[in-house]
Amino acid sequence: MNPYIPYIYTWAALALVVLVLAVYRISLGSHDDLVVHLAASDAPPPPNQQLRARKINRLDHWGPALTIVAVLYGFALLGVYFYHLWFSGYQIPSQ
Repeated sequence: MNPYIPYIYTWAALALVVLVLAVYRISLGSHDDLVVHLAASDAPPPPNQQLRARKINRLDHWGPALTIVAVLYGFALLGVYFYHLWFSGYQIPSQ
């Protein structure tokens, strides 16, 4: 058994979370109504739009952070794998 399988599954789960967050962010952003802010500047925006804006702000914080973590984790995993290949005499592990 390949000793890297649990780490690969962890990275795949993290990448899937990033992908789901991106799709959710796009779906929230597509329902945003910017005309309300432009039409009535003195009136506050509707409550559902304020809630959606808070969700988008939260996603805009966590999305890039988790993307960076997923990319760095993937590069670290590749680095460890190639380091192992280098010192094992370039033998690809058999299944």
